[in-house]
Amino acid sequence: MLFREIFSMALSSLGANKLRAALTMTGITIGVFSIISVMTAIGALQNSIESGISFLGSNIFQFAKYPVNIDAGGETKKKYQNRRNVTYRQALRYYELMQGDAAEICLKCFGRDLKGQAVYNGVKTTPSLTVVGTNRSFLTANAYTLGYGRNLTDEDVDLARNVIVIGKMIEKRLFPHESPIGKVIRMSGHTYTVIGVLAEKGTSFGQSQDDICLMPITRFFENYGEANRTVNIATQPFSTELYNRTLDKGISAMRIARGLNANQENDFEIYTNDSLKSAFASVAGVVRIGAFVISFIALVAAGIGIMNIMLVSVTERTKEIGVRKSIGSWRHRRRPARLMAEGRSDLPVRLGNRRLARLLRDRYRIRSLPRVPGRFARSD
Repeated sequence: MLFREIFSMALSSLGANKLRAALTMTGITIGVFSIISVMTAIGALQNSIESGISFLGSNIFQFAKYPVNIDAGGETKKKYQNRRNVTYRQALRYYELMQGDAAEICLKCFGRDLKGQAVYNGVKTTPSLTVVGTNRSFLTANAYTLGYGRNLTDEDVDLARNVIVIGKMIEKRLFPHESPIGKVIRMSGHTYTVIGVLAEKGTSFGQSQDDICLMPITRFFENYGEANRTVNIATQPFSTELYNRTLDKGISAMRIARGLNANQENDFEIYTNDSLKSAFASVAGVVRIGAFVISFIALVAAGIGIMNIMLVSVTERTKEIGVRKSIGSWRHRRRPARLMAEGRSDLPVRLGNRRLARLLRDRYRIRSLPRVPGRFARSD
């Protein structure tokens, strides 16, 4: 059969069975795009997670009381809660021991229990600001950039000055038409002078990173208390080549600052951007496998539907295709079709094809063809 004739038959079949064709195309679309969509979404999610957890600066390692996944429940969570807090005195001892061995040492304490709300001339921010007591190394250790103004200094920390560096969102809310530098704002019951504004950083996991305010860690403890608070310590070596050496030195210094004996295990957590990414990569791998299984089930279900539709289609078309191939439906064989339309039941015999006559009689029970009136009907 000529390709043109096959193509014509296919188009006519599609036109005669529009619903069946639509269901078949829908099944194929669902099956293919389910896998494409799910895997694309998983890839985007993993990229978002990796970019979101990169809150530490380059070549930074950090010591803390709690691990990143503190939401773990049961005995695991109780183990971390029963740990001693990393006190400011221990942090200062670590700072002294690491002098000359690290480029930057950031001491930071987050006021997670504070409902930080900044007020200026009656205008208020949302009561969910992140209040951090820290030193000058916070920007480097947490990948922030100073927009304008100045950063915290060692002198601000030593004198416990009432100064503050605010995030971009706070600036837009309180100072939409003026510079905040030198202005006095009230934060959680205390007044601070704005000395700098951080550059916009965006969001991480749907949470803004620009609703933050930094103050000297000494002023933070004086205003909000030191009890029941733990200090995180982030350290940056002088170069990438010295990273492992500085990390070993930092662990030793931290054990000394915590007063641990040689036979005691570390009672603090150590993590970096790489360790965070590897931890979340394992979770993302499990999610990817689950998503692939779900999309594969959708593909199989769509395939079963398509097979059922094709089975019905083939069953219905078998008789028609058999007749077409038997009597001939090509353009150069129009005469047999014309004679059949004229009602010549003895056509197969007259054509000398007894096998065809037997096929029509036995398989299709065609013993005589009725006379069909029309443009080819004979006028006796």
